[in-house]
This record gives sequence, C-alpha cells and structure tokens, in this order.
Amino acid sequence: MNQLPLHRYGRLGLYLTVFVTGASVMVIELLGTRLIAPFYGASLYVWSALIAVTMIALAVGYFIGGRWADNAQRTGLSMVIGLAGLLTLLIPGLARPVLLATDPLGLRLGALTSAMLLFAPSLSLLGMVGPFAIKLATNRLEGIGANSGSIYAVSTLGSVAGTLLLGFYLFPLVGSREILLGLGCVLLLLAVIVALYEHYQLKLNAALVSSLLLVAIGLAFLPKIIDAGSAETPASGFQIQSEQESLYGKVRVIDQAAHDLRILTSDASAIGAANISDGQSRLSYQDIVGLLPAMVPNMRRALIVGLGAGHMAKVLHDQYGIVTDTLEIDPAVAIAAQDYFGFKPTGRAIVGDARYEIRHLTGPYDLIIHDCFTGGTEPAHLLTVETLTQLRGLLANNGLLALNFVAFANGQSKALASVSQTLAAVFSQQVLFISEPGKDFNDFIFIAAKHSIDTAPNTLRPEQTAWLKERRHSINNSKGVVLTDNLNPLEYLQTAKAEYYRRFVVDWLGADLLVR
Repeated sequence: MNQLPLHRYGRLGLYLTVFVTGASVMVIELLGTRLIAPFYGASLYVWSALIAVTMIALAVGYFIGGRWADNAQRTGLSMVIGLAGLLTLLIPGLARPVLLATDPLGLRLGALTSAMLLFAPSLSLLGMVGPFAIKLATNRLEGIGANSGSIYAVSTLGSVAGTLLLGFYLFPLVGSREILLGLGCVLLLLAVIVALYEHYQLKLNAALVSSLLLVAIGLAFLPKIIDAGSAETPASGFQIQSEQESLYGKVRVIDQAAHDLRILTSDASAIGAANISDGQSRLSYQDIVGLLPAMVPNMRRALIVGLGAGHMAKVLHDQYGIVTDTLEIDPAVAIAAQDYFGFKPTGRAIVGDARYEIRHLTGPYDLIIHDCFTGGTEPAHLLTVETLTQLRGLLANNGLLALNFVAFANGQSKALASVSQTLAAVFSQQVLFISEPGKDFNDFIFIAAKHSIDTAPNTLRPEQTAWLKERRHSINNSKGVVLTDNLNPLEYLQTAKAEYYRRFVVDWLGADLLVR
C-alpha cells in the first residue's frame, strides 16, 4: 500500500474510527454476559470466559492485523470494520443455536465455548483496527511511537465511553439483542465511510465495492435475525407472562397452568414460585421462616434482603402485623413481584445493592431474612463476616437472623460447613433446618442470634413444634472455612451445585425457553 501523509481531517476521521471501534469492543464484551447468562448464569465462570475470550480475540486481532496492514494492497481498514459489523450483526441470530449446541459441555466449558464461537470473530476483527490505523497514520519511521500511543489512547477512551454509555444509558432502556443489532449497523455504516476515504484518497478502488457488498449481506440477514429474536418459542406447557431485561439479568414470569404454578426467574435461577389460583407460595423453606415470629413474640419490624416474589413480606404482615423493609438489587424483580405476585410494600421498598444500602439502614430489626442464595449464581460478597457483622449491627438484642442457602445435604458440603463457620464467627448461637428432609439437593435455613434460640417454645402449637423438629439438621462444620471479603471461595465450593441446578432448570423449563 502506498503511504501518503494524512491531512488534518483525515487524522481526525481516523481517531473517530478507532474511538468507535474501541467502544464497540467493550459493548460486545459486556453484552456477551447478557446473552449467555440466561442459559449459563452470570457467575464468575461466565465473566471469566468472556474476559478470556476478549483478550485472546484482541491478541489474535493485533497479530493478524499488523501483518495484513503491512501486506494489504486492494483491501484496507474498511474491509476489517465491515466484516466486524457483519459478524456483530449475526451474533443475536447465532446465540440460540450456539447455546443449545454447547449445552452438553457443562457450565464452565459450555460458557467458554459459547463465548468463543459468538464473540471471538467480531472482537478479533475489531482488534485488527489498531494496527491498520497505525499504518495509515504513520508515513515516517520516527513518528511511529507517537502515532501508536495516540491511536491506542483514543481507542481506550472509546472503550471507556462505550462502557459508560451502555451501563448508564443504553442497557436500562434497550435490550441486548437490539443493542447488538444497532452496533452492527453502526459498524457497517462506518465501514462505508472509511471506504469512501480509501477510494478517493488512497486509491483502493475495491474498498467501496466490498463495503457495500457487506452492507447488502447484513441488510439481507437483518429481517431474519429480528424475526428469530421475536418469535415465540413453544415450551412444553409453559407460558411467559412477562419478560424484562435489566442490568442484573433477564427477569421472567412464567406460568405452567397444568400445575397451577407461576414462577419468577432471573436468568437461569428460580427466585419465586406461587399458585396461580390463590397466590400462595410454593417454596417450602418459607414455611419454616414463617414460623419465626411465633417463636419470638412481639416482633414489630423486619428486613428482607433479597425480595424474590415478595411472599415473605406478605406473610409477616398478614399473619403477624410486622412492618417489613425490603431490599432488592434488581428493579425488574421488584416490578414483577408487585405486578404478578401481589407484593405490596409495608415498609421501605429499597432497590439497590445490599452491601451499600445496609450501611445506610437504621435498626433495630426484630427479624432479618437474608434470602439471596438461589440455586443459580451466588452473590458471594453477601455472605462474608463483614456483611454478617453489618446485619448483626441492625439486629435487635432479642432478634433473629434467618439465612436461606441452597446446597447438598449429603457428603457434608464444604460450602454448607463454611456458611456455618462464618455465622459462628459473628453470632454466638445458630440452629439449622432443612427444607425437605430426605432430599440431597435442598434449601437450608440457618437461624442465628446473639442469644440462645428456643426451637420448641410454648408459643408454637404441638404440631408446629413436631414439624420443625423433623427438619432440624446438624452438620460438622470443621471442614468449612470462614468467608471474608479478602478470601471467599464460595463460588468455587458451589461449582457442583451450580452445575446440578443448571441441569435441573434446563431439563425442567427446557433449553428452548431459556435461550428464547
């Protein structure tokens, strides 16, 4: 390629190009988790897979881009950007078949393979833009350092802008599929603009033709991709009543009329379940928690961390007259609880991250229900000594903390033992109940307090006492570790649980529904 010096407007155009492509890299990387999470969850494994694939793809792009830029004669930067745009445009249409194909690989390998197949091609091409831009900006050897630094600085600023634009503005308003389709179209348009420059200034006569051809191919596929994304997927007796994508997950309300069942899901985790007919909860562990106010009479104020479908707040108010503050990180979950499960706040309904919001709450609370640990992704930062210490500070002297945790019963789960160890580091007393005796995979309800806990008080009816006694569970917590902000291997300890639960949800709801 004959290299001519860029005039001022050409250099500004080049900087704008690398700014847009730098932003595109971060948009694709961040949206990657949103496409994969409904099927594989939003765990550390999914994030690790996306980050690893992004780094690998960019490294490949830098390597190939440098050599292509040195040897290109009749193709140029516009071809690279156009191909990146076309492949980005195809991602939403390919997501479903790729996720279904990788399902047998399991959580970790499946997430990594899906990320590689879906995002590596477009990210590699976007990585090639930098070397091409440096080649175009440099006409003398002594200027290569300054030009390289400027190109990568502008590209990085673009990545920052893309991250903020997506997280603060676009994503709360527009779905991830629509953003990817829009991004693909933007890159195709950018390719045509760059091709016009290459055609008239660099005499690359094939550039404009090839870019227009890529645009035509993209436009031909666009209606099919849109139709595929909006098509209803039959799912063996399930009907989706509501679907909303938030910063934290894809929140769905799903009915199974044949079983009088309505469930609330966030990505691949069921976080609420009720009868369609009367709205009664179908989660048995909540029956245990619902007896706690009877064990310690005169409770007046409660806090629930992790709203779910809002049933516990309703029980506390209707049966005991307790005013309950609720804390939920996902606004889409809070909306679904009110619109489809009859949740009505009786205290403050706070939407925000628990670690931040807890610091700004004022106790004391007679009862704190910590219910964030579903069968899917573990919010590990909410189960550390530091978090539990904050909650203890909000608890009344005679109050109770109830913590629901999903794990295996047999084999003395190290994760379950670690929860017990961590609670013991903060509270002097704890007892443990199992939701469904005799089952291995289960909900475990830890009750912790600053005082002794009477599980058979005379305020309970005899049949209630007997029912609770059947669910008392004991574990040897000597193999557990104390979970802290500094050292918290909870997600690693719960890998087998996450694999089992994902398989259960896929078999129950059907893979087609999850990747809809």
